Amino acid sequence: MNKQTRAIAFAILTGMTLVTTGCAVMRGQTDVGTYVDDRTITTAVKAKLIEDKRTGGLSINVDTLNGAVALSGFAKSQAEKDAAGQIAASTRGVREVRNNLVVRP
Repeated sequence: MNKQTRAIAFAILTGMTLVTTGCAVMRGQTDVGTYVDDRTITTAVKAKLIEDKRTGGLSINVDTLNGAVALSGFAKSQAEKDAAGQIAASTRGVREVRNNLVVRP
């Protein structure tokens, strides 16, 4: 992935983060500080997945609540699923990873 594509993907992720800020806080799921930390973790994991050649980062959904990351969507292989889980687990601030990716036959 070239530098310009990564920059565009990161800009899109940042924009999505800004648009959705406040939703979880309004629903009473978390406080503002924790919510901001969770959004930062989500953005960092998603950016790493997009950059890594072993994963199809755009087809993997990332959600974070109180430091617990949930991966969902589809993986092309068990190796891709495992790599996505390892990437998420190695991201700063992640306390737990729920790898719910489904491997497509």
